[in-house]
Amino acid sequence: MSWQAYTDNLISTGKIDQAALYSRAGDSLWAQSNGFQLDAQEITELARGFDDPSQLQASGLHLKGVKYFLLKADERSIYGKQEQTGVVCVRTKQAILVAHYPAGVVAGDATMVVEKLATYLIGVGY
Repeated sequence: MSWQAYTDNLISTGKIDQAALYSRAGDSLWAQSNGFQLDAQEITELARGFDDPSQLQASGLHLKGVKYFLLKADERSIYGKQEQTGVVCVRTKQAILVAHYPAGVVAGDATMVVEKLATYLIGVGY
């Protein structure tokens, strides 16, 4: 399966409206859906945030030029919320999944979809 199929699968759930898949270091984009691509500084800060969330805690999570209120940040998952929308970012052994959910979607439903895919990727060595 191509990397693009994974982001397309997230979109097809109806819980996610934009998604991207990056290398674990954040230095390369593997796939994207609906033109969802972070700028270099944003993905670098996100990738660093998994190991040291202090900068994200101090200044918030910035993706696609939008500042999200940081809800969770640990070595596996980073969640952010901005009004009625939010982002779910999950790091696997080799990748970072970044997914945006629109207004009207329950945050827990979007989170479950992304976390489930991440668990699958970890299980197959990615």
